[in-house]
Amino acid sequence: MGQQEQHNSQQQHNSQQQRGVLYPKRLPEFHRYAPAAHLAHAVRWFWIPEWQLEAGERSVQQTLPFPVCNLAIEANGIAFVGPPTRRSERTLKGTGWCVGALLRPAAASVLAAGLGRKLDGLQDSALQLDAAPLLLEIVGAMTSADLMPEARREQAMIALGRWLSARVPQPETGSDAALANRLEEVLADPTLIRADQLAPLLHTSPRTLQRLAERYFGLSLHSMIRRRRLQDGAARLREQPNLSIAALANELGYADHAHFTKDFKALLGVTPSAYRGSAAE
Repeated sequence: MGQQEQHNSQQQHNSQQQRGVLYPKRLPEFHRYAPAAHLAHAVRWFWIPEWQLEAGERSVQQTLPFPVCNLAIEANGIAFVGPPTRRSERTLKGTGWCVGALLRPAAASVLAAGLGRKLDGLQDSALQLDAAPLLLEIVGAMTSADLMPEARREQAMIALGRWLSARVPQPETGSDAALANRLEEVLADPTLIRADQLAPLLHTSPRTLQRLAERYFGLSLHSMIRRRRLQDGAARLREQPNLSIAALANELGYADHAHFTKDFKALLGVTPSAYRGSAAE
């Protein structure tokens, strides 16, 4: 691989690492890892931020999350985080860490059912899990003085992966769970801009897909496509500051600049132009 190819590959890697993060330059130390092959049906990736801030220092983190569920483990507990419908904000201070897993639809549905809940009733909310042995194992790994940082993170992911593997079976071929995972993959395609494009791609009916969206995502197909388009838009504004808003709106499949700006501001709280200026800070 030549030097330019390596540079382009690194840029693509960094873009994927930061996807959904609205202000990457404000991030603390952040790591994202692909799951082992035997967990690919349950986890899209593991994510682990770590921070160590000076006394009185604050780091405000804003994200436009993927429209899926997460497990988030911190020193004080384990949370099942339901599907988000809006941007989120968190202020970091002191020293801390989090070990997270971005769940695939098949896993999210199983875990929500284990809590006696449906995903469409968990939007923008989080439930604490009673899994003390897992918590102790992950806290032990992340705070171990005997392990190097990368080894600590690896041990934490192994523990979380083992816990998930015991609870989320591999979906059977042709099952609703398998189709829901496939739907998630198709929804990530940047060329997809309308819900009516999905049924032909997945060889099923629009009604079936809407039912799967409600059960396995807790969100509508339209809202998930809209979210991905706006994530893509935010990323393009950060990476290509000279790109015109009108040209970007057209690339994302919007009828015009005004519709894109309205959607962008409704979800991110600022106009595309204002975001582009602030994301460079």
